[in-house]
Amino acid sequence: MRDWVLHLDLDAFMAAVEILRNPELRGRPVVVGGNGDPTTPRTVVATASYEAREYGVHSGLPMRTALRRCPDAVYLPIDLPAYEAASAAVMTLLHTFPVTVEVWGLDEAFLGARTDDPEALARDIQRAVTHKTGLTCSIGIGDNKHQAKLAAQFEKPSGVSRLTTDTWPHVMGERPTTALWGIGAKTGKKLADLGLRTVAQLAAADPAELAARFGPTNGPWLRYLALGKGESTVTTTPWVPRGHSHETTFTQDLTDPAAMRAHIAALAVRLAAETEGRPVVRVTVKVRSAPFTTHTRQAKLPEPTHDATTIEQAALAVFDRFDHSRPVRLLGVSVEYG
Repeated sequence: MRDWVLHLDLDAFMAAVEILRNPELRGRPVVVGGNGDPTTPRTVVATASYEAREYGVHSGLPMRTALRRCPDAVYLPIDLPAYEAASAAVMTLLHTFPVTVEVWGLDEAFLGARTDDPEALARDIQRAVTHKTGLTCSIGIGDNKHQAKLAAQFEKPSGVSRLTTDTWPHVMGERPTTALWGIGAKTGKKLADLGLRTVAQLAAADPAELAARFGPTNGPWLRYLALGKGESTVTTTPWVPRGHSHETTFTQDLTDPAAMRAHIAALAVRLAAETEGRPVVRVTVKVRSAPFTTHTRQAKLPEPTHDATTIEQAALAVFDRFDHSRPVRLLGVSVEYG
């Protein structure tokens, strides 16, 4: 008996919920995103079924691109209440097993388990999820969250895979650095510019050089990931966000500064109503100008506040520091709690 970390990832979650509600869609390419109209500008795919993924459709892809790649797919709007209900059913079921459950989102959770056969436990969980909810899931097993998260992607859908410290060099060594959880395309390119293209190369890199290039915290952290390390504690304590944000992408660029200010004010008031009693200490405004230039500016408030008017005025004051001469395609406001 020993401690393990499992990562449960519901397969093509939103699309799977839609197929459960509409069984005639089974076996067809299904794409969920935006309002369901793939011709709507500036909307992106939230989830695609595995049949749609065969055409190169994936999460984050513009809906218009998805339509070009897979014109025969069924395109559906996002129905968040339905997904929340399906997710809650799965998470409630997980609590009936001898595991610690740490929910990470609608479609994923980490499980802490003490067992001598984690694969058997994973298969039991998979069968229960499918029997009770009709959904399928993939489960990764590891010594820590990082390993388990990666392992869950190895055999999708409905797979069970194990990745441990012992097997890490053989399994991960020659994979690109972007295969690591937390390293995206931009960081991967910067690492490649340093000659660090594989996980093994990053694991062998000089921490001092990484710190000089990426900062004293982020640099060594990248090597930490490449060594297969990560947090191994699974906790039931709910994660409390340090802040909250809302943003709007416009189907047609805004050119009227007054209309822009009205949108900023509305976003700020909405955030003020969602603080759940936590005082706001900082306000940040994001502006994306055409064609795709994004800038953010922020201001620390004189004192922590719950007052909607104060938060709104602060957001507008920050917005007024931007150049308003260019058309705007996105506006966003975020708040940081004290």
